[in-house]
Amino acid sequence: MVTATPTPVPPVLECSTVYRPAEPVSLAATLGPLRRGRGDPTVQDDASTQPGRARTWRTFRTPLGAATLVLGTTADGAIEARAWGDGAEWVIDGVPELLGAGDDWSDLDVSGNRFLHEAYRRMRGVRLPRTRLVFCAMVPAILEQKVTTVEALRAWRQLVRLYGDPAPGPAPEGLLVMPTAERWRLIPSWEWHRAGVDPKRSRTVLAAASVAAGLDRTVTLGRSGDEITRKLCTVPGVGIWTAAETTQRSHGDPDSVSVGDYHLHDVVGWALAGHPVDDDGMLELLEPWRGHRQRVMRIIGASGFRKPRFGPRITIQDHRRH
Repeated sequence: MVTATPTPVPPVLECSTVYRPAEPVSLAATLGPLRRGRGDPTVQDDASTQPGRARTWRTFRTPLGAATLVLGTTADGAIEARAWGDGAEWVIDGVPELLGAGDDWSDLDVSGNRFLHEAYRRMRGVRLPRTRLVFCAMVPAILEQKVTTVEALRAWRQLVRLYGDPAPGPAPEGLLVMPTAERWRLIPSWEWHRAGVDPKRSRTVLAAASVAAGLDRTVTLGRSGDEITRKLCTVPGVGIWTAAETTQRSHGDPDSVSVGDYHLHDVVGWALAGHPVDDDGMLELLEPWRGHRQRVMRIIGASGFRKPRFGPRITIQDHRRH
């Protein structure tokens, strides 16, 4: 009797580092914009009884393959990082930029605005993340086009759970890696429909997937600038709002403003002027901080400020019924 020799399973690549930022970094506040709702299947947190010591698990679809990253803050403020998967080394190399290295707030002056000055004084450890993964940031931004947050987050969860991959390494149960660009392109029309994604948005995701590598190369152009926006907007269906929502996360863009957002202009208006404004009014209010406008937006967000709640709300459209 001939016994077949089992094929050896290659070990999962594992890498680690300890990052010691020059200034304190809040993992929750810095990485918050990368989380797509509480049920995001690409993110999980470990609870901790010690304040500020919870660990964050995140997955990444890197140019070298899938990776799982876990981050935790030590008692002395250092950040321990460990990663698994084919993209582990790539992710570990990018930990400093992911946590705000190179994001220089030193010449931001908000002393002339009482609200911003006080909010900035209280703010601790907020930095702009730079993932270097443009396509991965663009897909959820596309899903958020012209729909409510509830609809967009539901679609993201459903599609990642259907077509994503299990996180490599000793990851928490249920943690997933977003689909590859190739797999996004293979999602059948009826699954987009079941996820509540209309044909316009699904076509835009497919268009982005077809040039995913080219999108990722725009990180070599720096953190911000018209050339980056122009290149991202060459994808059919991607406009300045989607480009801004993307570069804020992938490039760590310090000046990006999401013009065309349904609520953002009113938030800025109420926070900085005490009344609602339109997009032009928002840009006028932010003009004194050109070059830092996304940082100003993060200050407003970190302050916990909320605009007054009144007026009509967007009706949630159920595209699955059509």
